[in-house]
Amino acid sequence: MATILIVDDDPGIVEVLQAYLSAEGHIVETAMDGIAAVPLLARANVAVLDWMLPGLSGVELTQYIRTTHPDLPVLLLTARGEIENRLQGLDAGADDYMVKPFSPREVVARVRALLRRVHIRERIVVGPLDVDVSSRQITLNGDTVNLSRTEFDLLITLAQHPGMVWSRDRLLERVWGPDYLGTTRVVDVHITAIRRKLGDDADAPTFIETLRGLGYRFRES
Repeated sequence: MATILIVDDDPGIVEVLQAYLSAEGHIVETAMDGIAAVPLLARANVAVLDWMLPGLSGVELTQYIRTTHPDLPVLLLTARGEIENRLQGLDAGADDYMVKPFSPREVVARVRALLRRVHIRERIVVGPLDVDVSSRQITLNGDTVNLSRTEFDLLITLAQHPGMVWSRDRLLERVWGPDYLGTTRVVDVHITAIRRKLGDDADAPTFIETLRGLGYRFRES
């Protein structure tokens, strides 16, 4: 399971690609213009961008991604098939390029290929903790741990990137979304709930560490 961002101002294309990618088991987020896509980038594992977008063009958005999210794979869609246009898109930082009209099945295949380059851990095992991402099942010492949907999403966000420090603002955007109007205090509350269910000690954590003034990270081992 991955999060795929589709950015296209053609509702028909968005609807078809969303249906095909969802059928693959992916979470699909969409935007109709380049500017609206910016706050969604932090949650994406692959971005599928149309070349001709209002706000920011696909090429401009690709350039922005390379500056702010350098590891995010980009598939650029365009009606321009000339070699010069293809080179322009690739030079901007796109990982792959498809000319319209295209088969939705081929887009799915291209996305699948891009995901193979991204390290998305489907199962996370740390000592007695076993997290199956695809089935959303968690066991600790063989016993099932029941987390809410938000708690689970928060845990796997941290656990899929062990050692990476996540600020409260970034976790808020990633898990609750850019439109959430609450404060970052909600992150602390949910981390406390996760720790309680995992038997984690905040002063000597087994799983989730607090870095004062910085945020949280999942222990690497």
